[in-house]
Amino acid sequence: MEGIAGKLKSLRIGSDVGLALAVVALIAVMMVPLPSILLDLGLAISITLSVLVLMTALFLQRPLDFTSFPTLLLLTTMLRLALNVATTRSILTHGHEGHTAAGAVVSAFGTFLMGGDVLIGMIVFAILLIVNFMVVTKGSGRIAEVAARFSLDAMPGKQMAIDADLSAGIIDETVAKQRRKDLEAESGFYGAMDGAAKFVRGDAIAGLIVTGINLLGGIAIGVGRQGLAFAEATTTYSVLTVGDGLVSQIPALLVSVAAGIVVTKGNTEGTADKALVGQLAMGVKPLALVAGATVAIGLLPGIPVLPFFALGGGAGWLAWKRRQAEAKAALAAAAAPAVSAVAAEAPVSETLRIDTLRLELGYGLLPLAAGEGPRLTEQIRNLRKTVAAEMGFVLPSVRLQDNLELPADHYVIRVKEIEAGRGQLRPPHHLAIDPSGGLPDLPGEACQEPTFNLPARWIEEANRERALAMGCTVVDAAGVLATHLTELVREHMAEMLSHAETQKLLDDLPREHAKLVADLIPAQVSIGTVQRVLQALLTERVSIRDLPTILEGMQEAIAAGQRSIPAMTAVVRARLARQISDAARGPAGYVPMIALSAEWEQAFAEALVGPGEDRQLAMAPTRLQDFMLRVRDTFDKAAAAGETPVLVCSGTVRQHVRAIVERFRPATTVLSQAEIHPRARIRTVGAI
Repeated sequence: MEGIAGKLKSLRIGSDVGLALAVVALIAVMMVPLPSILLDLGLAISITLSVLVLMTALFLQRPLDFTSFPTLLLLTTMLRLALNVATTRSILTHGHEGHTAAGAVVSAFGTFLMGGDVLIGMIVFAILLIVNFMVVTKGSGRIAEVAARFSLDAMPGKQMAIDADLSAGIIDETVAKQRRKDLEAESGFYGAMDGAAKFVRGDAIAGLIVTGINLLGGIAIGVGRQGLAFAEATTTYSVLTVGDGLVSQIPALLVSVAAGIVVTKGNTEGTADKALVGQLAMGVKPLALVAGATVAIGLLPGIPVLPFFALGGGAGWLAWKRRQAEAKAALAAAAAPAVSAVAAEAPVSETLRIDTLRLELGYGLLPLAAGEGPRLTEQIRNLRKTVAAEMGFVLPSVRLQDNLELPADHYVIRVKEIEAGRGQLRPPHHLAIDPSGGLPDLPGEACQEPTFNLPARWIEEANRERALAMGCTVVDAAGVLATHLTELVREHMAEMLSHAETQKLLDDLPREHAKLVADLIPAQVSIGTVQRVLQALLTERVSIRDLPTILEGMQEAIAAGQRSIPAMTAVVRARLARQISDAARGPAGYVPMIALSAEWEQAFAEALVGPGEDRQLAMAPTRLQDFMLRVRDTFDKAAAAGETPVLVCSGTVRQHVRAIVERFRPATTVLSQAEIHPRARIRTVGAI
């Protein structure tokens, strides 16, 4: 018994099994005769459900809150059709017995509308059918069709807007996923509503046909088979037909109105009553004009004065109240000059905001940002992910902006409002670059590749395969811009690491490192000191992803009494020796090195002047020039041999050697012996 009771409990309203049984019951109603009491119950359910659907539509905040509406339209239509079949069977079978042959509900509706006059009742019922079929149902169906078409047409633009916001950092991945999900739900909803509207229209047509069958078939059966007089048969079956039509058409009308409200709601926020009242009564002038026009109509000869004067007076009262509200708002604004002054200054303060990273495009390059062809926004998003994974630094959002002062095919990359680089693109052409450094022997426009200033050529799509066969690197316009942006980001990464970004990096550390952060900051160092150490690492393109090790290195330096930024950075770099050595490893699996000779080590050590950690390099200009020439020649020879070596010197002079080399070879890595991991494979390919 307990098992049976448990199964019965599972068949509750809203459960999957209960819904399946309800649908089966609807189909059974079409085939099995029903007693009058069950017909009355079914018709009561149909009317109640239609009122519930209408009220739900009226109080919707947005259409997507009622995504089950298309399914509900189908089920309510099936319910009405099943009841139509059942009542038609009862009318044709037992109609000769009187007005209650199809139940009390049908009889009550028919008798009420007829009002004792069959002809007037039939005319009124015909008008109701025409209103439902020609106006409400047809209009709702057309709106649903247009809404579905516009929703599908707008999907690509909305998708691009989401991608652009995501790549610009305005939203995160979670919000982007939710927006895409809402966009798919919106498209599916309006598409389903377009199809569901056909059910409503078909239901209206079926109602017309069933009404004709009930009236003509009932009269024929009553006269020919049951022996009723024609007048009696006409009266009896007219009441039954009209009653049956009403109990099916009134719910259909309510559901059609609900469908029209849902599909016409569009992007209007809030319930229907708030939207309508708020937008209709929002202006003083429209209300005042309506009041004057209504009163003027009431003054015309033969027009009843009371209703028009009452409506005109109501509209005038609303206009007066609205005017008072606007006057109070203006008075409050005048009484608060300080607030007004702050509000007036707000736009000026907005101009003081600085974009950390901004990409300005000529109007001819705007299709790249709009997603036509290769998607620039997608490449920027991938760049942010790559920088975060490789360098441990979350790149600030990249602002895309058109600049009409630029030539159509030019772009400018700005870091903190200062121009960091610019270039010229020729979409839809591709840029072909010869890895050997020569100009590709291909038809097209010769140019300089904007990132590394290599000779290149813009070629057409038809020559792309030929360029690849010649061993050239072929990049589309969006890829050229993304490569340039990537290189400039790596070059100015330290400049983009702000105090706020440093704080965010510390806050995002796993919980197990919270004690390390608490012991170090602010008891031993400030966040500004941590920022400067991280900037020193990023300047030389050392990843700061292993932030706990960096903080441990700073603690070690402080414990040893080394509190200057260069000293702490040197200890941290020694802690990151394994990471630095791995980054310097070449394709052959070893670290190619160019060693600084003992003579130059001594020369740099002797040129250091000043006390302690504040020592500065004071080397003769001719000596510096000689050093730079030797470095350039040695590295050029190594590059000709296919090597990308690092310059290795002692930790005492590394900082000063790096400061010199950075001026003419900024991409060259300078390491101290302590930064070469003991287990790293090394090979000396030259010496200075």
